Amino acid sequence: MPVTNEMGAAGIQGGALEVVDLSKVFHTRTGAIPAVQGVSFRVAPGEVLAFLGPNGAGKTTTIKMTAGLVLPDAGDVRVGGVSLWARHDAVTAQLGAVLEGSRNLYWRLTVRENLEYWGTMRRLSIRAARQRADELLERVGLADRARNTVQTLSRGMQQKVALCQALMHRPHVLLLDEPTLGLDFESGEGIKRVVRQLAQEGTAVLLTTHQLDVAQELSDRVAMIRSGRLVLEGATADVLARYSQPVATIVAATPWPADMAMRLAGLPAAVTGVDTLSVDLADDRGSTLYQVLARLNPHPLLKIERHQADLAQVFQEVMGDAAGEVGGATPVALSAGSVREGAVTS
Repeated sequence: MPVTNEMGAAGIQGGALEVVDLSKVFHTRTGAIPAVQGVSFRVAPGEVLAFLGPNGAGKTTTIKMTAGLVLPDAGDVRVGGVSLWARHDAVTAQLGAVLEGSRNLYWRLTVRENLEYWGTMRRLSIRAARQRADELLERVGLADRARNTVQTLSRGMQQKVALCQALMHRPHVLLLDEPTLGLDFESGEGIKRVVRQLAQEGTAVLLTTHQLDVAQELSDRVAMIRSGRLVLEGATADVLARYSQPVATIVAATPWPADMAMRLAGLPAAVTGVDTLSVDLADDRGSTLYQVLARLNPHPLLKIERHQADLAQVFQEVMGDAAGEVGGATPVALSAGSVREGAVTS
């Protein structure tokens, strides 16, 4: 079902989150610190964008500017085409946020009291807040904890309540900062399940996390930031494909015979272990692997797999490249659906 906001805030009917050329410089006694420099990205309704970077890269500052908590020096944030800074209250009414390290709940209040309080703060009626609280607690599996004070809950349960709080007003855009950090497996899976459901219902989700496996599992798109500049952006599948190697690994059920290297003569394949070999598919036109398999026949095989990069490998490679840049990364404009990557400048 499509996302609707019970308040209908000032005519904003949902839509994409757009971050446009955000910049922020912090001034200290020792000088100016450029925290964010011209960052732009878009999160469409029903999409999860993983916003990744090392500590100090500018992620938190970008998220706080997106949430309306920090005023940028330049740039804009828009929801449904409406500027956050032109209509602050109307746009923030369409945002929900769970920020890591922030106190999102009153610990001495019960779960239900927290949700009802935050619901009325978001201009829901008492009745609507109670109904919405019941609906959300049922959704995250905490209906039986409604009367418990927040301070008596486990960390995983507290995180679920914080997520419920952010969803009380049915926001079109959800900002999540480290939503599964420190949670046990079951709690983490519960949070991920709800995030997937929200995206399926049309919520635009901006996710920041250092857990790259979680980012890979949940995201449709990925953006990476370093030293305040965006250095890569693209569809997650495209990014992984770009950084995957054109190599297939074949594992045998038993050790290769002594003449295996001779059998493979003339083919881009090499024995790499007593029961493994690799096949270079860089110039493959669809027949190389079959030719190799024909020469292996009838030796029993255990598995064949093509190299597939994961986000951890991509992150290490991109951040290593970005660290070696002189003058920062200049965004390269590419066609829709492609991977946009920072270019080295000198």
